[in-house]
Amino acid sequence: MIRTDRQPNELRKSSIHTEGPGISERSILIEIGHTVVLCSASVENRVPRFLRNQTGGWLTAEYGMLPGSTAQRKKRSRGPHLDGRDQEIQRLIGRSLRAIIDLETLGERTITLDCDVLQADGGTRTASITGAYVALVRLLRNMQSSGELKRWPLLSPIAATSVGIVNGYPLLDLEYREDSIAQVDLNVVMNGKERIIEIQGTAEGHPFDRTELDNLLDLATHGMRRLFRLQKETIDRFPVNP
Repeated sequence: MIRTDRQPNELRKSSIHTEGPGISERSILIEIGHTVVLCSASVENRVPRFLRNQTGGWLTAEYGMLPGSTAQRKKRSRGPHLDGRDQEIQRLIGRSLRAIIDLETLGERTITLDCDVLQADGGTRTASITGAYVALVRLLRNMQSSGELKRWPLLSPIAATSVGIVNGYPLLDLEYREDSIAQVDLNVVMNGKERIIEIQGTAEGHPFDRTELDNLLDLATHGMRRLFRLQKETIDRFPVNP
């Protein structure tokens, strides 16, 4: 397979929306190609039982694909019936975002990041992480302006993208048709200093060597720089609170 719509080292057309139907003052809509995710952030004045009577807060995430997000109806997954894939992804989102926030600054509060996939065409978990960061900034800006935060809690931006080897070619930001036939598939999460937070990698029929891994990580870093710019451009459009 040779791409005809973009270069091997090129992201799909990407955008982050902060206004429009269904977008509140604590949510954003991220589009990566045909993958669309609504990311929302909310806060509660309580923490999980294991953190009670301590000084810090907590951050967690929930992820789900709406029934119409795929070609065939996706059964709703929730509560005790949460399927293994959704559970794994929401844990990934939560621990990734916890890596770039100082939880001590939150006090006894819990922030929940909700990532609802409206349309899926590959990369829903990476789009969720990238978008959830922007939604988190939006929430924290509001908390800061209302005096709820004594100091800014975020340590760095965070973003994620996918890379893989398809028919022998290294590719950035796989869409579903590429991901479904990839010999190697990696999801990479990085902070704003281009330091790796998490790598999820699978060889499906083509075990890869160290050189191929390094090349894929370089490709991911290249794409991440564009995502960090997109995040900053979006955040810079947020209203400046007095």
